[in-house]
Amino acid sequence: MSAQPIRVLIVDDSAVVRKLVSDVLKADPGIEVVGTAMDPYIARDRIKELNPDVITLDLEMPRMDGLTFLKILMEQHPLPVIIMSSLTQQGSTYALEALRLGAFDVLSKPSGAYSFGNLGPQLIACIKATVGARLPRGRAATATATAAPFPIARPTLPTRPGPAREVILLGASTGGTEALREVLTHLPTGLPGIAIVQHIPAVFSKAFADRLNQLCAFEVREAVDGDRLTPNLALIAPGNFHMMLSWQVDHYYVRITDGPPVWHQRPAVDLLFKSAADCGAAPHALAGIFTGMGKDGAEGLLRLRQRGATTFAQDEASSIVYGMPRAAWEIGAAQRQVALERAAPLITQHFATTAPPFARPVALKP
Repeated sequence: MSAQPIRVLIVDDSAVVRKLVSDVLKADPGIEVVGTAMDPYIARDRIKELNPDVITLDLEMPRMDGLTFLKILMEQHPLPVIIMSSLTQQGSTYALEALRLGAFDVLSKPSGAYSFGNLGPQLIACIKATVGARLPRGRAATATATAAPFPIARPTLPTRPGPAREVILLGASTGGTEALREVLTHLPTGLPGIAIVQHIPAVFSKAFADRLNQLCAFEVREAVDGDRLTPNLALIAPGNFHMMLSWQVDHYYVRITDGPPVWHQRPAVDLLFKSAADCGAAPHALAGIFTGMGKDGAEGLLRLRQRGATTFAQDEASSIVYGMPRAAWEIGAAQRQVALERAAPLITQHFATTAPPFARPVALKP
C-alpha cells in the first residue's frame, strides 16, 4: 500500500449514496475522500482541481450518463474507476459495458435507502487493490455497447477419442470479465465442458453469460442447479451463489448452493476447484486462474495439481491485479504462468493433442 492515503472522488447523483460511500471510506485511515460530485460535469472540474487516485462512478446520472463520461475519461485522463451499478438487468448491461471501456471493477449499489450493507469492505478492498494495479485497457470508443458475434465461425477441433471426464476449470476476479472474454472468444468448438467462477455481483452474472453466448463459438449460460456439463458448453456460476462439480455415472453436473462466503467471496473459485478434485476430475482437468485480488482459488488449484491436473495461472504482466495468480504460483499450484493472449492457444493445444502441454517436470513448491 502507498505511504499516503488513496485519494478518492465519489461521483453519484444521489446525495444519500454520496454520504453513505463517504462515511464508509472515511472510516479507513488508508483512504481519503477528497470530494464528491453529483454529475460528470462537476466531476470533470473536481478531477482537474483535486487530482484523485480513484473514482467511484454511478452510471445512471442526469446531463451526462456514466458510460459516456467513462469513455471520455479513459481517453483523456485515464485512472482507476470503480463502478457502482444498480442490481437491474439494465444496470448489469451498463456495468459490463463499463468494464469493456476500461473500468477497474464493478460493485452493486446499496440496496437500502440508508444502509451500505456488506458492500463497505468490498469497496475498501477494491480501492486498495488499485494501488500498483495495471489500468484496464478500454476497447475502442467506436465499439458498440453490445458487441456483435464473430462474423466467421470459429475453428472446430478434429474429433478424437478422449476421456468422457475431460473438463476445463477457470476462475477469475477483478479484471476477469474481460480476461475471460478474451480467452473464451478465441476458443474453438469441440472442447470439453467449461466450468467458470467469476467474482461478480448477483444479476450481473446472467448478463455476463448472455454477452459471452453471443460472442463464443459454443454455448455459454449462467448455471442452474443440476445442470449437466457437456462438451461445447460453458457454465458460469451465478452471482452470490457457489458452484461445485460432481460426477454421476457418465457425466458431470453442477450444484449451486448459497453456503457461507469463502475468502469473502460467493461464488468462490476454491469450492469449484476442490469439488472437481474430490469427484475425480483432476487427472482429466485443465484448470487456470486469471487476474483478481486475494487468494481465492490457490488452494483448490493446488489440490487439483497434486491429484494430476494440468494447471496454469495468468502472468503478472498481463494481469490487472496480480493477486490470485500470484497466490497460486507462490504455493506451487500452477505449473506455469501464461500471458493472457497465450491462454486460449494453450487450452486449444492441450485438447488437440494427446501430448502433455507442459513437457518439463515441475516439482511442487513447499
